[in-house]
Amino acid sequence: METRSIGPFEVSAIGLGCMSLSHGYGPAAPRARAEEVLKGALDAGYTFFDTAAVYGVGHNETLVGEVLGPHRNEIVLASKCGLTVGDERRIDGSPANIKDTCERSLKRLKTEVIDLYYLHRWDKRVPIEDSVGALADLVAEGKIRTIGLSEVSGPTLRRAHAVHPIAAVQNEYSPWTRNPEIALIDACHELGTTLVAFSPVGRGFLAGGARDPAAFQEGDMRIAMPRFQGEAFAANLKLLSAFEALAAEVPCTPAQLCLAWLMAKDPTIVSIPGTTSPDHMRENAAAAGIALSAEMVGRVDALVNERTVAGPRYPAFMQATVDTELTPAEAEAA
Repeated sequence: METRSIGPFEVSAIGLGCMSLSHGYGPAAPRARAEEVLKGALDAGYTFFDTAAVYGVGHNETLVGEVLGPHRNEIVLASKCGLTVGDERRIDGSPANIKDTCERSLKRLKTEVIDLYYLHRWDKRVPIEDSVGALADLVAEGKIRTIGLSEVSGPTLRRAHAVHPIAAVQNEYSPWTRNPEIALIDACHELGTTLVAFSPVGRGFLAGGARDPAAFQEGDMRIAMPRFQGEAFAANLKLLSAFEALAAEVPCTPAQLCLAWLMAKDPTIVSIPGTTSPDHMRENAAAAGIALSAEMVGRVDALVNERTVAGPRYPAFMQATVDTELTPAEAEAA
């Protein structure tokens, strides 16, 4: 698979987001299925694996550590802190909690060092400089190699980078979530920070995997998201058939069109789609070999964008936890 850079690392241009194996879109995947996805990803060319302390509150890191531990030297491993305190889900970006969470993560991941360690959310009660300072201490102690941030704005990235170089910023980015285009991508280019795109297939919507919100299982975070509710979902569903038609022209699957679009938009972006399906995992990897024409990129841009997608990406209680720039529609809704 094509590689791209994150700090000192060369990683597969498409990495594996591991969250859905433990939580987020329903119950955790059965252990055998989760192992099949993780081990199969190694064979499919993935070298970048993304987890977090909050995913299943330790479950996902434990899973990744047990399954991929024997292959630790073959992969670049990313995890995150700041959304758990011990075994509880809670935002806490204090230096003490960051360091405690890192120690717990190292044990679960069965590793002596984490390659890329993100602050999962900026705890706005704590200056970003203090949180990044704690992460810098972990770099100095040899417990993490590089620092990342998640769901932050361009100005916050610059403040953080003034304390310690930020190797990556992880934000939602796909044809139907364009917030990074407002200011963050320019800041990343300016500072040499890699944008890691999570939810690159629109939380399954643009892959055709979310046609009926009534079928979402208990614990599926999309139940609370405005784009999957009522009139907004009905309006968004009208975009899907046209998007699928564009994919058929390429030809590729709709999920592959999302990933190939991201690769074509910027040669520095790394995407991390997640899945509980071995087949979808291999399908996503194959997207790295699809080169879109500039004309097709433009057609995707024109079809699915911040003006044509109905509803903000987060409900108010979730939006309050992030620091990303808002699109005009989101600002109006807020």
